[in-house]
Amino acid sequence: MANETSVAPERTKKPKWLRVKLPVGKKYTELRGLVDKYKLNTICTSGSCPNMGECWGEGTATFMILGNICTRSCGFCGVKTGRPETVEWDEPEKVARSIKLMNIKHAVITSVDRDDLKDGGSIIWAETVQAIRRANPNTTLETLIPDFQGNEKLIDRIIEVAPEVVSHNMETVRRLTREVRIQAKYDRSLGVLKYLKDNGMRTKSGIMLGLGETEEEVIQTMKDLRGVGLDIITIGQYLQPSKKHLPVKEFITPEQFKKYETLGLEMGFMYVESGALVRSSYKAHKHAS
Repeated sequence: MANETSVAPERTKKPKWLRVKLPVGKKYTELRGLVDKYKLNTICTSGSCPNMGECWGEGTATFMILGNICTRSCGFCGVKTGRPETVEWDEPEKVARSIKLMNIKHAVITSVDRDDLKDGGSIIWAETVQAIRRANPNTTLETLIPDFQGNEKLIDRIIEVAPEVVSHNMETVRRLTREVRIQAKYDRSLGVLKYLKDNGMRTKSGIMLGLGETEEEVIQTMKDLRGVGLDIITIGQYLQPSKKHLPVKEFITPEQFKKYETLGLEMGFMYVESGALVRSSYKAHKHAS
């Protein structure tokens, strides 16, 4: 009699090029100690970023503001969804102090979406940039912002404080946007990036691969981004944060990432960071100069 016991299908194993080296080095050890001692809130540690050791060694770190609960429920993101906590108005000073303690040369600031707030969190965003500038005049800044629902008055607050780089991630191709970024819109994100560029900002965006997109769709997304004057693009491999999140459909090869890098440079992007372990803030210090 045949064995009728059902066997669960094996999850696709990660290829060898996705193996992450453990962070090492004097600078990393020093910064890790400071983060733990002062309970500093870096997305590098809370997000278990694979490039933490490399970035910290180069004096770059990423900080998340406006809490850790998001009003949106994107299918790829490990951040909690729900009703966010009250805004901490002293947060800008706390972030500025963290950057000073860690002696960060280039800081990336990001946030959850705060659709619950009339200003979308833009006031805290602007005040954070100003506080960092006061405490750390030699630190360059990248702001990785939400779409602020396309509200130009809110985006103006970011433009007015003039970070060296303003980033807003497309995350995926047009066809998959509704599934991957449930409350976001492909054209709205393009519009945000165009508005930033038209107002003199150096702009940046990132996409993840392995969600079922085709090469043709990736290239079209790159063309769309270049079409709104985007300066810098990051292209990385999507990795599933938990079983509740969208599954990885494909692991993209290093050769394919290299192909996108070559195509991106031919299109005229100032910088193209393309590789399996590339994340939004990878080599971010380069992009500010």
